[in-house]
Amino acid sequence: MMEKPGSKPTDELVRRAIIGDGTAFTELWDTHIGSLRSYLKGEMKHLDDFYLDDICSRSFEKAFRQIRSFDPSRSQFSTWLRRIARNTALDTIDAESRAQSRLVSLDKENEHRGQILDTIGDESATPLEQIVEEEDAEKLESYIGGLPDLYRTVARMRLLDGLQYKEIAEELCMELNTVRTRIRRAKAMIEALKAGED
Repeated sequence: MMEKPGSKPTDELVRRAIIGDGTAFTELWDTHIGSLRSYLKGEMKHLDDFYLDDICSRSFEKAFRQIRSFDPSRSQFSTWLRRIARNTALDTIDAESRAQSRLVSLDKENEHRGQILDTIGDESATPLEQIVEEEDAEKLESYIGGLPDLYRTVARMRLLDGLQYKEIAEELCMELNTVRTRIRRAKAMIEALKAGED
């Protein structure tokens, strides 16, 4: 695959990502996200933009976590990434089908239940969110700065500013589920960045 003008060769970016360089991961994202999205759109024509974005971010997250297992002598990074994306897409479709079959319709008049659903995910339950307390904001800001653009703003609003998911959705005019998904992906990417430093 052709490199973007001005970008560093993929092999060098992969080498840097293997040693935990978050900026290399961001450059790999910038270099490959367009072609990966086009590939998925061609392969999975029934998926909407929300699912395409979700699958792309999951695929990069998996690739970053598994980057040490990538062997450039066996395949190109783009081929390896597409294989991860295809498997991720199939897993996502399968999980979605199973979830749909278990859906329980909610009583419209039960407002209290609706309020509970709106706040799901707002608790600071993950160890990652305790970085705010355990590490200085500057360190967390550097992790967030290493994220792709798609996740940077929501991660900042949630992890640094402490906004609730619903507040972020309203401020960014974004679907609540999109906010939840992006924050979940951002957290996973930050955890991968942290793991790369250990």
